[in-house]
Amino acid sequence: MTDDDRYTENAQGEPVVVRDRRRIDPVTGDVRPPAGDTPAGGATPGSTEEEDVPVTGTDHVTGTDLDPRVEELAAEVAERTADLQRISAEYANYRRRVDRDRESVLVGARVQFVSELLTTLDDIDRAEAHGDLNGPFKSVADKIVAVAQKQGLEPFAADGDLFDPALHEAVQHESGEVDGPTVAVVSSVLRRGYRIADRVLRPAMVTVADQAVDPSAPDPVQSPEQ
Repeated sequence: MTDDDRYTENAQGEPVVVRDRRRIDPVTGDVRPPAGDTPAGGATPGSTEEEDVPVTGTDHVTGTDLDPRVEELAAEVAERTADLQRISAEYANYRRRVDRDRESVLVGARVQFVSELLTTLDDIDRAEAHGDLNGPFKSVADKIVAVAQKQGLEPFAADGDLFDPALHEAVQHESGEVDGPTVAVVSSVLRRGYRIADRVLRPAMVTVADQAVDPSAPDPVQSPEQ
C-alpha cells in the first residue's frame, strides 16, 4: 500500500479510497502536476476522440405519424374547393337571372312607352298614304318615327306575306275560283303591326286571299318577321 492510495474498510466491509492531494511528493520531493492536466480515463490533451452530444428538443416524426394529418388536410382542401365551386356556380346563375330580369324590365319599359305612340304612328301612315305628309308636319313625323325605332320598335306586314295568325288579324278572307292546293296570303294591309324584339305589341290588320300553289314554283316568300 502506497501513500497515494490507502485502502481501509468500513464497518460493512466496503473499501474506502483515500487520495493524497499534496502538491509535493513526500518520497521524491518533486512537484506533482495539477490533477486537471490529465483527463480521467487516460485521455491526453491532444486526443481527437469525439464525444456523442445528445440532441434534445426535437421530435422524431415517422411516416405513419404524418399520414393521418395529411389525409385530413387533403380532405379539408377538397371540401373547401367543392364549396368554392358551388358558390361560383350559384353566383353565375344569380348573375344570369339578374341580367335576364334587367333586360325584361327594360323591354317592358320600352313597350309601355312606344305603345302610347302607336295611334300617332297610325295617323302618320294614313297621312303619308293620302299625300298629306309634307312641310313641318313631315319633319315632326320623322322625329317621332326615329324615337320609336330607337326604342326597338319594328313594323311588320306587307302585301304578299304568308298569313300567320300569330302576326296577322284577318278582317276579310277572299276566296276565288282556285283549283288544287291553296295558301292564304296577305292581299292588303289595313293597319301595320308592331313588335319589339320577339314581343308582338299589336298584330297587323289585313285582308287575306287564297292563292294557288304551283308545285314547280319555289315556296312562297315569307315576311322577315316570320
